[in-house]
Amino acid sequence: MRSRTVRLVAAAALAMAGLWWAAPAVQGQDAPPEGWQVRTDRGGHGADAEGLSFVEMTPGFHVTTGPAGIFFHPDSTAQGTFRIESTTFLFDPGERNEGFGVFFGGRDLTGETQAYTYFLIRRDGSVLVKRRDGAETSTLTGWTKNDAVATWEERDEADSSVQNDLAIEAGADELVFFVNGTEVARMPRVDQHVDGIVGVRVNHGLNLHVSSVRVTPGR
Repeated sequence: MRSRTVRLVAAAALAMAGLWWAAPAVQGQDAPPEGWQVRTDRGGHGADAEGLSFVEMTPGFHVTTGPAGIFFHPDSTAQGTFRIESTTFLFDPGERNEGFGVFFGGRDLTGETQAYTYFLIRRDGSVLVKRRDGAETSTLTGWTKNDAVATWEERDEADSSVQNDLAIEAGADELVFFVNGTEVARMPRVDQHVDGIVGVRVNHGLNLHVSSVRVTPGR
């Protein structure tokens, strides 16, 4: 598997919550990206995708939600042993303590049997690992505070955002999750969603910048 850096460009929210849309092949400022797709959660925090913005902002892309959802390109996949790395900058979340991060093992992401595993952090320094199977989700590691997470409150007052680097190592037998180079969770690989589409998940009402999502072969 060759190394791949995921670059997302502009998208707009035109779908009802719980549906998905495929971005048309239109280029230009604030135009939806060719091939990229967005799916909002079923029964999410709003009747439609109003307020969701997904635009190119070099390096990487900027996301403002709106309803919670996933952002992905169906050709961006990882399988076997691999490492996923993502750098994210959270802007002022107000009072919201919502999660954001990456997902992997995605399949049928436009259908009723969508499935993936997701790894999130949030403003208060907590981490979470969950999986989705259709309309249902199950917790693999519940929200747990970890000093490795750079929190919004602890940032320098002169900074308008706080940076966190997330990584996932999928080995032959285990999945290991890192924040800013520190291991924060570990679990067996067996019976989890691992091989499949890689993308970004952002819960509702957040404003953040993702400078890159990179997939490299495992050792």
